[in-house]
Amino acid sequence: MGKVAFIFPGQGSQTVGMGQSIASEIESAKIIFEKADKRLGITLSETIFNGPAEKLTLTENAQPALLTTSIALLEALKEHGIKPDYTAGHSLGEYSALVAAEALSFEDAVYAVRKRGEYMEEAVPAGVGTMAAVLGMAEADLQAVTSEITASGHVVQLANLNCPGQIVISGSKLGVEKASELAREKGAKKVIPLVVSGPFHSQLMKPAAERFSQILDQIEIKDAKIPVIANVTAMEMSKQEEIKEKLIEQLYSPVLWERSVETMLAKGVDTFIEIGPGKVLSGLVKKVNRRVHTYAISDQESLLEIVGKLKGDD
Repeated sequence: MGKVAFIFPGQGSQTVGMGQSIASEIESAKIIFEKADKRLGITLSETIFNGPAEKLTLTENAQPALLTTSIALLEALKEHGIKPDYTAGHSLGEYSALVAAEALSFEDAVYAVRKRGEYMEEAVPAGVGTMAAVLGMAEADLQAVTSEITASGHVVQLANLNCPGQIVISGSKLGVEKASELAREKGAKKVIPLVVSGPFHSQLMKPAAERFSQILDQIEIKDAKIPVIANVTAMEMSKQEEIKEKLIEQLYSPVLWERSVETMLAKGVDTFIEIGPGKVLSGLVKKVNRRVHTYAISDQESLLEIVGKLKGDD
């Protein structure tokens, strides 16, 4: 087996009931949910396990809920002695990656992402900004489209470069609509408006980033013990100053996921373990390189199955 990367999903992967099986069976996982409730002063675990979905989907709940579930699964995985050579996460998932790399404590991370969610919600009034996925268009061509629309006075930019032929754009509602039309005219196969509460990873998030930097001043960031591949640069980051800087930039910069996967491949990673609900990232990794091994751990059952496979591979 080559090198192993632990990858962590971002917002949109949340589902009611996630993490419940692991919390009921593994003590170290259960403790993570308890720590989240205590640090935030709310019964987040109740919302995660029982919903309602509308409440869980709110950005300020979804972000800490996903982090908590991912880290609970990680704790359970740790008991089997499987360790990563690299970690990475998609947007919000970067915080899980930093906890896994011991750059952030779980309690500090869950507090930070709760605030991150609140500030992202408050940065742009509801309905003013949005996002859309553009399929089947080259990055350079889509960049030209967004630059043209932004120059005409409607902010829109590339937000998530997920895998070949899948790029998410973000900006003002009108900017995204106009860019979507122009992208279709210029040959995009499909444009799908996303159900999101704001224009994440766009310049419109700069006010949130300024407020959020004060939260990062309040928590302890350490040097990472395992290299984390940063969303903003698709390069390794491990020094505390750089981690802080990149977490602020990440709010208004594109997520370079495809390049992050390519960086890990170039460093010898051939096994990607997605830790958290869903299989979104595993699918994106496969679109970058079909030959790698991808595994998704979302509950006790998938955890035991994957541990069996990995131990068998050694």
